[in-house]
Amino acid sequence: MSQQVGQVDTLFLHEVGENFLVVVQRDGNRVFRAILELKETSAGPRPAKFRIKRGSGEEPRDPQQFVELARRAARIRISQQTSKHARTRLMEMLDGYQLDALTVRTCRYCASNGRYSPITEETAIKADRDYVCPDCARTELERELSYSGSITGAAKDRLEDLLLETQDLDKVTNLLQGGLNPELTKFDEVSATVEDVDPVTTDSLDLHPTLQSRVEERFDTLLPVQSLSVENGLFEPKDQLVVSATATGKTLVGELAGIDRVLKGKGKLLFLVPLVALANQKHEDFEDRYGDVVDVTIRVGASRVSDSNASFDPEADVIVGTYEGIDHALRTRKDLGDVGTVVIDEVHTLKEAERGHRLDGMISRLKHYCERRARGGNDGYEGAQWIYLSATVGNPEWLAAQLKATLIEFEERPVPIERHVTFADGQEKVRLCNRLVKREFDRKSSKGYRGQTIVFTNSRRRCHELARKINYDAAPYHAGLDYGRRKRVERQFGNQDLACVVTTAALAAGVDFPASQVIFDSLAMGIEWLTVQEFEQMLGRAGRPDYHDRGRVYLLVEPDCTYHGSMEMTEDEVAFKLLKGEMEDVSTVYDEAAAAEETLANVIVAGKRAKRLNDRMLGDIDTTRSVGRLLEWEFIDGFEATPLGDAVCRHFLAPGDAFFLLDCIRKGLDPYGIVAEMELRDEY
Repeated sequence: MSQQVGQVDTLFLHEVGENFLVVVQRDGNRVFRAILELKETSAGPRPAKFRIKRGSGEEPRDPQQFVELARRAARIRISQQTSKHARTRLMEMLDGYQLDALTVRTCRYCASNGRYSPITEETAIKADRDYVCPDCARTELERELSYSGSITGAAKDRLEDLLLETQDLDKVTNLLQGGLNPELTKFDEVSATVEDVDPVTTDSLDLHPTLQSRVEERFDTLLPVQSLSVENGLFEPKDQLVVSATATGKTLVGELAGIDRVLKGKGKLLFLVPLVALANQKHEDFEDRYGDVVDVTIRVGASRVSDSNASFDPEADVIVGTYEGIDHALRTRKDLGDVGTVVIDEVHTLKEAERGHRLDGMISRLKHYCERRARGGNDGYEGAQWIYLSATVGNPEWLAAQLKATLIEFEERPVPIERHVTFADGQEKVRLCNRLVKREFDRKSSKGYRGQTIVFTNSRRRCHELARKINYDAAPYHAGLDYGRRKRVERQFGNQDLACVVTTAALAAGVDFPASQVIFDSLAMGIEWLTVQEFEQMLGRAGRPDYHDRGRVYLLVEPDCTYHGSMEMTEDEVAFKLLKGEMEDVSTVYDEAAAAEETLANVIVAGKRAKRLNDRMLGDIDTTRSVGRLLEWEFIDGFEATPLGDAVCRHFLAPGDAFFLLDCIRKGLDPYGIVAEMELRDEY
């Protein structure tokens, strides 16, 4: 055997029952394993039996061969996990042959499997009552993951990183059972940042006297983003793209410019938002603040009735509306009067696949409307100032250039935000929501406010389910609730009578709830995963500088979960994509149907000037091709809309939807039958 083995790098000894496992290594590889049995002699402990392990069997060898191996070994190591008594016997035996050995800390799992793996303070990972090497810890983690569903790459990488950071396998596997130890769940912290901007004093503003006095009553100085806007031509008036985080005060930029121009007789204010719920809130805000000096009205979608029960007055000084509400007015050739200021809130909606092209087209059509009125010389009307607002834009310089607007970019984060991740299935998420809501509501900030939570989920039904199951006072909040109920929830939350609201996308778009904590029950909205921009906007709701010291965000992630068959990624993959992701660029890409829809609307609004409107849009449109398709489909006759084309445009129908409805009508289906067919079509 000595001729076969030759020089030995390491001879490792580990206690196994009453005997010792011997591991022989050369060049870092195991040569063989053996079992050593000691006996007591008058000279002290000596080798009694030595058996080489071969597969499942053992081959007896002369005990003296162990001594030969030990003398050939460059180093002899004894496992620290060996009992004190057994270590003493080994040391006495080796000393009898004038051999030295060191006691080292080793991986118990490796030792039990006949491998020598020394570990140090830096590499040892606690597993139950033992310490193991990183490789064995990863193997055990893999075993735990196999019980918890198929956790994919990014989530698995994160858990392995945590394993090495914490050096505690039990703590990490606890996350798979919905653990909430903040030291483990914490992914990172987005630090509070402060930009050095000299504040503009409100008494230095040259506003209409009525507005000036009200602004001075509310503020002594403007917030930094507002000051930057004023210093860069807000009242000159220059078009501006204002990009700044949630709760930094960018909405007031549009409000000051628009109300000032209204009061100075320079045209009405259009304040446009993506959602009816948000339009209702903004309408109420303007009514409360300025209703005694200006007329305020609301305009939402073509067939929608505003929850505020206010009828649309096209002569009003301030029109708060949804994008589609104003676009419908343009498509149906309504007279909006002289528009002095247009505020487009949430302008990053331009990147959305379904709505982006419609917002892009509406902006182009509204600009055409304002320019046409200005050319008409109506009582000195000079056209409109355009102000675009967003908290989340990945390519602000490009977007500002495309919109021909001055970029006002302010990157201050008023309070730090902790971002946490833990794993749970659908039922476990309810328990975690309960614990997190309670823990936050029991906290008070240095400003004296209790912590309140917004829970984002992916459906209205889930909103109600979660709100019922949260033990603290909680309420659902979504666009399907009537106006009075939504206002009651907003009031209760503002008065700190609610610990939590559970919502879908409505709150993400800007409805004002001063929450300190945001929980993602789901990372989907409907049947689509959130984009980085949507995610950033939602988590930006956590922490308000006037209320809270910091914000907290929790992602409750279900491994291997999808909410619809069309989803290619799983929730654990999406979670780390969102946490590590860069903001998507804002741009508009048209397919043939979208290009044709916008060209049809532009023909109805501008006739032969439709190409000019197309060319001004962010998305590229081949006008010749689109006009050809509209003629082929009989949506237009020359540069006039046919009755069919007019109906398609008025109802915001994509060409495919229009043809499907026509087929249903020709088949003689009643309205209920048509709706059923459309539902089935959408499903399949």
